[in-house]
Amino acid sequence: MSSRPRRSVVAATALALVAGLSAAGASASTAPAGKDTRWNAAWAAAPQRPSIGFKPNWSEAGFDRHTLRQVVRVTQGGDRARIRLSNAYGASPLRIEGATVARTEGTKGAAVEKGTLRRLTFGGERAVTIPAGGQLSSDAAALGLDRFDSVTVTLRLAGTTGPATFHAQSFATSYRATGDHLTDTGGRAFGESTESWYYLSGVDVRGERPAKRDGVVLFGDSITDGFGSSADLNRRWSDALAERLAKAGKARPVVNSGIGGNLVLNDSAWFGDKSSTRFARDVTDLPNAGTVVVLEGVNDIGFSETDKPLYKPAPVVTAKELINGHRKLIRAAHAKGLKVVGATLVPFGGSDHYGERAAAVSDAFNTWVRTSGAYDGYVDFDKALADPADPERIRPAYDSGDHLHPNDAGYRAMARAVDLNTL
Repeated sequence: MSSRPRRSVVAATALALVAGLSAAGASASTAPAGKDTRWNAAWAAAPQRPSIGFKPNWSEAGFDRHTLRQVVRVTQGGDRARIRLSNAYGASPLRIEGATVARTEGTKGAAVEKGTLRRLTFGGERAVTIPAGGQLSSDAAALGLDRFDSVTVTLRLAGTTGPATFHAQSFATSYRATGDHLTDTGGRAFGESTESWYYLSGVDVRGERPAKRDGVVLFGDSITDGFGSSADLNRRWSDALAERLAKAGKARPVVNSGIGGNLVLNDSAWFGDKSSTRFARDVTDLPNAGTVVVLEGVNDIGFSETDKPLYKPAPVVTAKELINGHRKLIRAAHAKGLKVVGATLVPFGGSDHYGERAAAVSDAFNTWVRTSGAYDGYVDFDKALADPADPERIRPAYDSGDHLHPNDAGYRAMARAVDLNTL
């Protein structure tokens, strides 16, 4: 990819996303990011508490004199970019000594495209301290990006951070190096890697004109998050939907707010805050969100079908309780002017979530999604993924192997099942 000409930087005041944020080197504001119509959320990840997670990660140990490099793919282009950082679950202030953004060399790896590396500032300063529980955005950086470009965000963490706010399952490789490698264009120093994202909760882009409020947010659990998809290949159903929209001439930014194991009705130390608690942060406050697709509930009804300690406590949930939880999300979306699309739960026969009670609740819930009219529209993933020979199970060609999560082909089938006119 050829280098684009450098444009003049327009320094935007660092936008704090929580009231009362007092960040050294950044101006505080109580305006949520969703109110700034110049920006589009082009990529997002829902923050989680530090935990062991499904795979080894660095969240509990945190960082100590490290440089952290993370690769994401944007679903909207623009001539300026900014990042959003979260210390939502930090026990102490987080000091960022420096940050950069660049286009990735290729589509993965720790190297960046020469000539594209931009230093980021926060209220005009290169370093910033984010209070415990805080979130903020960087100033605008003059970096031209096309839709589906891979973007590398690098953070220099010169001190000891303590446990780190993170997103447990990224299905993309993040890298770290000891010492200051903030402006390295090569990736040789970044010898450690993991499949999680840390502190980075969003990348926003903007152009010369105000952004349309047409962003699509996918909200849910591990199926939305992309569990079972191929790492570093961007094959979640959010990726497939963004690509399908672009191919159909209806391109819109699509961002992923899934959390593996997430629940509609209960908080979890491992699997994030319950849906209603995190809905504003992960959906309605995102810049120019216009539509949300909700796919969630299989964990609420399935955790109690197994004795795995990971899934405890797991209260038995009725269809009525699950439906009431979804009604709360619908009200929250409508209150902010968002269109909200519901999704039927996918078939899960043969998985560790399956049992007679869970199957009955799933059937009742799916019937409600299809017939109640409570959602502004719906997508029938149950029908799209079902095995014709046994509709309780995922079609073998779409099964990642655990009979619960789709594989790459299954996620593409989910994207094909969406009537684009409902979004």
